[in-house]
Amino acid sequence: MAVQAKPMYWNEEMETMPRDRLERLQLERLQRIVDYVYHRVPHYRRKMDEAGVKPSDIRHLQDITKLPFTSKADLRETYPFGMFAVPLNQVIRIHASSGTTGKPTVVGYTRNDLEVWAEVCARCLVLSGARPGEVFQNAYGYGLFTGGLGMHYGAEKLGMVVVPVSGGNTSRQLMILKDFGTHVMACTPSYALVIADALLSNGYRPGDLNLRVFILGAEPWTEGMRREIEEKLGVHAVNIYGLSEVIGPGVSNECIEAKNGSHIFEDHFLVEVVNPATGEPVPPGTVGELVFTTLTKEAMPVIRYRTGDLASIDPTPCVCGRTFVRMSRVLGRTDDMLIIRGVNVFPSQVEAALVGLPHVAPHYQLVVTREGRLDQLEVKVEVTEAFFREVGGELLAGEVFESIEAVQGLREKVNQVLDEALGIHVKVTLTPPNTLPRSEGGKLRRVVDMRPKDA
Repeated sequence: MAVQAKPMYWNEEMETMPRDRLERLQLERLQRIVDYVYHRVPHYRRKMDEAGVKPSDIRHLQDITKLPFTSKADLRETYPFGMFAVPLNQVIRIHASSGTTGKPTVVGYTRNDLEVWAEVCARCLVLSGARPGEVFQNAYGYGLFTGGLGMHYGAEKLGMVVVPVSGGNTSRQLMILKDFGTHVMACTPSYALVIADALLSNGYRPGDLNLRVFILGAEPWTEGMRREIEEKLGVHAVNIYGLSEVIGPGVSNECIEAKNGSHIFEDHFLVEVVNPATGEPVPPGTVGELVFTTLTKEAMPVIRYRTGDLASIDPTPCVCGRTFVRMSRVLGRTDDMLIIRGVNVFPSQVEAALVGLPHVAPHYQLVVTREGRLDQLEVKVEVTEAFFREVGGELLAGEVFESIEAVQGLREKVNQVLDEALGIHVKVTLTPPNTLPRSEGGKLRRVVDMRPKDA
């Protein structure tokens, strides 16, 4: 997995801009976008008036803290188009979240917004080591989910050969990897492990394919998962980050030279990290909630949008030469942190414990209930296809599947590992492959909290 000595940039002027020039550019764009939304989006005008702040009050970058936060609740309150800053006839694309917790979050794009989106996704691909003319297999979901189309247009802008295969259908993915000579593949990290296991079980070994890079995002993952993917297939695995409310994929991406934090494209996205409880800024290196302001969006800019994602930022120089700050891997979500019998539990802890366990797929869900006065945590985990076939699972389901001796033994092993990792006892349920519900983007809802809301 050799890395070229000289880094390649997509937009070298912006990606290597000295910090003082970058911050001047950010201030100019921040002042423009605050004035823009104040006069075009009634919801923002009302919130700014209530906070006693005018666009003219933004004289320095630090003045952004005078502005009120935006949350997903604001987007749902104004559903569907109340946060748009342009008339609907100037919007040429609409995407939306899956809406699993209520009304979907709707986002719009002007033609220029789509150009910016393609630009930042092209940067992501170059950061990952992709090159013009290479075959790009896009296994993110297409449709209202932003993952598929965002990366699609970025790869076309870069000049790659795009294969819009979308998610799922693993046998077809393997055929395309082999027959089309794919160099770069994008998907969720959990699906990359599925691909790796399927390739190995079909007799492929590192070096048999042209595949060099996996670009992985849309769900949290760990260094353990990276090592497993890279070692099994002899490829690079790099992290991409984005969210629909900000633009979709393309907010930040790891560079292949360092793989040590994702560079945020600060000419388009102004980042803050705040204490999730108080909203106060935290210093670099401290984990807090990521907050983004879009500096160039036209159809639906967001001001100080609270993502719910927990991470830290690193402003120190990177070996790749880019001057953008780097964000750490997302360590959890403010709404995903669980307190079970006095112990803080994050899905990422469960994931880290499960990686590398034989016969267990990287698909899991945490279900929290309350029995009497005590909270109970159940971890549902899918087994691998190979294990399912081995125990005759095609013919079995439900209680019969769970009663098989091999399944019981695996469940006990998973239980032991999770109890040790979390420091509390959990109930483990093993399920057949592909039985935990997924959204249209292929993501699992990691946490289901069924505790009474008024308790």
